[in-house]
Amino acid sequence: MAPPSDLSTIIKAYDVRGVVPDQWDAGTARALGAGAADVLGAAGGRGRLVVGHDMRPSSPDLVDAFADGAQDRGADVLLIGLASTDGLYYASGALDAPGAMFTASHNPAQYNGIKLCRAGAKPVGQDTGLADVRALAERYLDEGVPVADARGERAEQDTLADYAAYLRGLVDLSGSRPLKVVVDAGNGMGGFTVPAVLGTGAGLPALPLDVVPLFFELDGTFPNHEANPLDPENIRDLQAAVRSHGADVGIAFDGDADRCFIVDERGDPVTPSAVTALVALREIAKERDAGRKAVVIHNLITSRVVPEVVAAAGGTPVRTRVGHSFIKGEMATTGAVFGGEHSAHYYFRDFWGADTGMLAAMHVLAALGETRAPLSQLVAEYEKYPASGEINSTVADAPAAVARVREAFEGRDTTVDELDGMTVSSSGSGPMWWFNLRASNTEPLLRLNVEAVDAATMATVRDEVLAIVRETR
Repeated sequence: MAPPSDLSTIIKAYDVRGVVPDQWDAGTARALGAGAADVLGAAGGRGRLVVGHDMRPSSPDLVDAFADGAQDRGADVLLIGLASTDGLYYASGALDAPGAMFTASHNPAQYNGIKLCRAGAKPVGQDTGLADVRALAERYLDEGVPVADARGERAEQDTLADYAAYLRGLVDLSGSRPLKVVVDAGNGMGGFTVPAVLGTGAGLPALPLDVVPLFFELDGTFPNHEANPLDPENIRDLQAAVRSHGADVGIAFDGDADRCFIVDERGDPVTPSAVTALVALREIAKERDAGRKAVVIHNLITSRVVPEVVAAAGGTPVRTRVGHSFIKGEMATTGAVFGGEHSAHYYFRDFWGADTGMLAAMHVLAALGETRAPLSQLVAEYEKYPASGEINSTVADAPAAVARVREAFEGRDTTVDELDGMTVSSSGSGPMWWFNLRASNTEPLLRLNVEAVDAATMATVRDEVLAIVRETR
């Protein structure tokens, strides 16, 4: 049975994602390729579309069909083959062409998806073209893809070495002290990019890094663990390997290697907020040396330490909603040099404002390589506030639950804002705390994040909010 022509189940806020072949297949991919060529300005001989893919078993056939659809609309297609998502962004930026990356990131093996971008790696979401791609693809599924007078051509180009050289040019690791680095690729695309960037796989000079590889074999069935390091269970192997090898640092990448997660020499996780603060200071210093003011973006559930560190260093922190489209939008509007999210996405002006886990990892390695101190000591000042992490609660009526929480905290010495969900912050002379309560866009869930000056205050606020959210009436 063919997948439905209604694509609402697979086209999300920022990308295409669903089970293959139940929710989408080669026919869907062909229609999406045609729609993408039209919307991204490559149809009718007006340009080319760069396409890359991850290691999932379904990726090659879907890419082939997508390219056919784009070519039918008159677009030239440049296939770069296996790539990380930031590798595709590199190609889009360097070649100034729109792109399509076939990946389902950390999702299980039966999933696949597409991340689209405009020329220069500019993001494509529901409000910036994805809804139009969906509308055209649905029409083409029902009516067929109209073939342009001159069908587009297809070519291939390997961009891995250029990607690696470009990143090496942004962060110089050649003068680092020798470091032992354990990298868990989770059988994802980190196993493809790490040897090229941190090793000699792309013909670049050797760095003073002793890389211990874990699960570098590309395998879209993920035989060892899910390629989702945000789940603590999926970094157990990395933590054990760091300890057993006496390594200086551990790095885990997700399936498409656009996010990186760090553990210190003890095997303890380093929070993405701490990584954001560390990298922000390096980027601010670079801007200061060039006589420029630095803007740094952070979303509203990163630690308060991030804006504090940025401001103390002379930078300007800018707070945004959660979600990469908002970060990328603010990056473009403000000319920010760097942006970080709690989910371990890191964005760089020098990388076309796009996110790249590899570049963030290189900054961590460079900072560590410049000092004799262990990583745990280097990041300790950026992890001073206890946090709850994101806690999900299933609720029947999310607005009513949020209203109850608002009512409970009204009249206290607090401030409330609704940039994204509801954020309540202490504003008096008592201990610092804040919490954010956000509704899921796709599930009947409320997501709670709490941070405070000490563990006891954090626990008190967390437990009070959860009791209100979860009470039954």
